[in-house]
Amino acid sequence: MTRRSILDAAARRSVGGSTDITRRDFVTGAGVALIAATPGLPSIAAAGAVAEPSPAPTGAPLPKPDAALTRIAFGSCLNQGRPQPIWPAIFAADPQLMVMLGDNVYGSTNVDTLEPLAAAYVAQAANPEFRAARAKLPMLAIWDDHDFGRNDGGGDYVLRREAAEMFLAFWGALENRPADGGLYQARSFGPAGQRVQLILLDTRSFRSPLKPKSPSFPHWGRYEPDDDASKTVLGPVQWSWLADRLAEPADVRILVSSIQVLAEGHGFERWGNLPAERRRLLKLVAGAAGGRTVIVSGDRHYGAIYAEALAGGAAGDGTAGTGSSTDIVELTASAMNMPTSGPAQDAIMAPLVSQIVARENFGLVEIDWAGRRLSLGLRGVDGATFVARDVRI
Repeated sequence: MTRRSILDAAARRSVGGSTDITRRDFVTGAGVALIAATPGLPSIAAAGAVAEPSPAPTGAPLPKPDAALTRIAFGSCLNQGRPQPIWPAIFAADPQLMVMLGDNVYGSTNVDTLEPLAAAYVAQAANPEFRAARAKLPMLAIWDDHDFGRNDGGGDYVLRREAAEMFLAFWGALENRPADGGLYQARSFGPAGQRVQLILLDTRSFRSPLKPKSPSFPHWGRYEPDDDASKTVLGPVQWSWLADRLAEPADVRILVSSIQVLAEGHGFERWGNLPAERRRLLKLVAGAAGGRTVIVSGDRHYGAIYAEALAGGAAGDGTAGTGSSTDIVELTASAMNMPTSGPAQDAIMAPLVSQIVARENFGLVEIDWAGRRLSLGLRGVDGATFVARDVRI
């Protein structure tokens, strides 16, 4: 099915089977009926958006390939039905690029239907706070489970391809869509000596099923590590693609993973649920062709900073980083407007190197090219910094 036919089909199901609904109708009038018919989702009709059509907003243009980036913002977990007071603080930080890390809408369900996801996109498209941000900020995006369509979903989700088409209909087509249907992509900005490479991984489309935790697993959550080396996070084509990207020249590499890479001490989604894949990723990063690599993740509804020592190109063993040039540092930026209602119960253990932030936040990476330093931090709705860490480039 094409992107248009997917959206049209979802709209037809929601408004009584009409056959003359276009994509524009879907994101305007027909979308109102879809939202109104979906329990638990906000009505843009009630918000007064019906009289003013609300197609998926067109984003500000990306920086030019030769632009030297010094400020990049990151965010995740943005519910279309809640206020979005984080945007003014992001505007004030004046990023040259905004990267949406996943859960950019909330439309997942436990049954095989795209209607809640379609309704979520309609509501986000109509949200005036989001529309203003989309018009002002150049954005790149990758998905996580709630815009994938299935909570904690992976490669066995039967509607993943249709959900991917909806993602692209909302965010725009990829320059070079992978042949395997994934949504991963990479972009480079800046001249030699100031080149930033952004690598956005698709941790949903090909991920193997996770192992439910047993009574002996010591941490809170749903899953425990699975040593089955045949299981995958990225799938073979994406792994090969990633190796090729890490062989390209860059001075700073920002590896974007919707789920946490380094974190231990909990049983929610993370690369540590498939330890062989985690080791493979860190070994590949350690062997990248120059430049300093950092990781940015989302998903958790908490924010924090993690650092792990990588010695001699070998995979990390969970030892907390010390700030050396061989450390791999991860910033988890979550959530933009979906923080949890209580404190995290994660074990306070390596590689965690900051407090855990349980309030609305966004991530900011600032690059000092003259000083050859990079800062990763989390800021709140008032613009104040919760946690930060500097690394050498």
